[in-house]
Amino acid sequence: MTSEPARQPVDATTTTAWGSLTELSKNLQPDLRGWFATDPARAGRLSHQAADLHVDLSKNLVTDEVLASLRDLADEVGLAERRDAMFAGEHINVTEDRAVLHTALRRPSDEPLSVDGQDITADVQDELAKMYAFAEKVRSGEWTGVTGEPVRAIVNIGIGGSDLGPVMAYEALEPFVQDGLECRFVSNIDPTDVAQKTADLDPTTTLFIVASKTFGTLETLTNARLARDWLWRSLVAVGAIEDSEEGRADAVAKHFVAVSTALDKVEAFGIDPENAFGFWDWVGGRYSVDSAIGTSLAVAIGPDAFAELLAGFHAMDEHFRTEPFERNVPVLMGLLNVWYVNFRDAHTHAVLPYAQQLHRFPAYLQQLTMESNGKSVRWDGTPVTSDTGEVFWGEPGTNGQHAFYQLIHQGTRLVPADFIAVANPAYPLADAVGDGGAVAAGADVHGLFLANFFAQTKALAFGKTADEVRAEGVAEDLVSAKVFSGNRPTTSILAPALTPSVLGQLIALYEHITFVQGVVWGIDSFDQWGVELGKKLALEIAPAVAGDEAALAAQDPSTAALIAKYRSLRG
Repeated sequence: MTSEPARQPVDATTTTAWGSLTELSKNLQPDLRGWFATDPARAGRLSHQAADLHVDLSKNLVTDEVLASLRDLADEVGLAERRDAMFAGEHINVTEDRAVLHTALRRPSDEPLSVDGQDITADVQDELAKMYAFAEKVRSGEWTGVTGEPVRAIVNIGIGGSDLGPVMAYEALEPFVQDGLECRFVSNIDPTDVAQKTADLDPTTTLFIVASKTFGTLETLTNARLARDWLWRSLVAVGAIEDSEEGRADAVAKHFVAVSTALDKVEAFGIDPENAFGFWDWVGGRYSVDSAIGTSLAVAIGPDAFAELLAGFHAMDEHFRTEPFERNVPVLMGLLNVWYVNFRDAHTHAVLPYAQQLHRFPAYLQQLTMESNGKSVRWDGTPVTSDTGEVFWGEPGTNGQHAFYQLIHQGTRLVPADFIAVANPAYPLADAVGDGGAVAAGADVHGLFLANFFAQTKALAFGKTADEVRAEGVAEDLVSAKVFSGNRPTTSILAPALTPSVLGQLIALYEHITFVQGVVWGIDSFDQWGVELGKKLALEIAPAVAGDEAALAAQDPSTAALIAKYRSLRG
């Protein structure tokens, strides 16, 4: 099929539904206690199943009327049309004139898709087969370094989407990693990062994966060169290679592979282009963990588990593509985020996984959501007509409870929060001793952990009144300090276990939530021009930092003074 011209975005603020939501918000006095008391069916009615995820929306600050108006808003801005255009491969990434087809990365091989005259499904399957074959070579020990030793450590060098997705997924799926293999991830151009990640590695058993589509990303290529220098020095030091051009070339050929489509630059670096894995311009970096960017993950967990990850993505894609809006979880969660941002004056959104393996998930979502929807112009270049985006943040429970939950419970800010948990842990341990009180000897620690998951959403929703505080015998002068207002909105997501499939479902869920919000706001969620200016200026400033006086004189007074101070401190 050919690309279709992007129609002008609908100004959501001019729709009938927006007016209705404005009035509903003005008149809404949230009362979760009262709503649950008078509506025993609320929890069941507002809980939904999306693939393996049980999602309870009932503790959100919405009535049935609000939800109906949010669905009307989705209809009026053409959400279904825009969703279908994305899945079909229309060029909805307007500023870059590209299709948006991360969903094709996990499309089954028997579901053909042709876009712009290209067989997308066949292309994806060919690249997957190449990646899987490489993964099996490393896992089996067939791939060896210069001394004939198999690979035991993989160092992924990338940044942004070439780092955040792989490291998050590797940490989440650690129980599935093959024994004897480990992955490390280098992203920051701060030389500390590459120095610390390589400090205790054996160079003869280390494989580097350089992930950069253009093979020109400043941070990634700088770190790749530093890693290459480390490899050369270390292999020479242990007598594994001669300190010669031939020895160095052999080392790179056997200890470096690439994820890139710039094969000429890959080859110039010393990597055999046959050992380069590619993806396409219709895959944005923050949507690429299920592409060849996930090569390190595919090696670590194996092709079968990686295929299960892709199947989980696809299951959520199908839910989003086919379910009616009234039970379509990504649609509902995306619309709820619009409700809080545009009608309830919320500025941030917390993601609180009660699963230590998901400790990098909030950081992953920061790029996904804020790079996608942190925009002030619509896809036709006109200014936005409402607030867009929100600051995503979070930490795993119960750590967060002992850090920032105070603000969520009793602060003046409204912070909608998503709580994520799994029923069956990777490590089902029992407390052999207990504390003689609430925690009995032999207690299931995961059960205790999830008691906190359930308790926090209950406390946030229903709070504690002054009378309830007084009934506990609290002195009157302390009553107000111990009152919890409640009516703090949460969504609870519960999965059977953190399998590759469930992880894929979670990632795809938030991809589609992000898409829904972008459509309502009329923005292109798939470009990221905001990251370019600082990168360009850094290249212009670098000579001044290095001592070029003319370049220093060209800077503004503040920047020039800071550079001069740095140079004096550096000595």
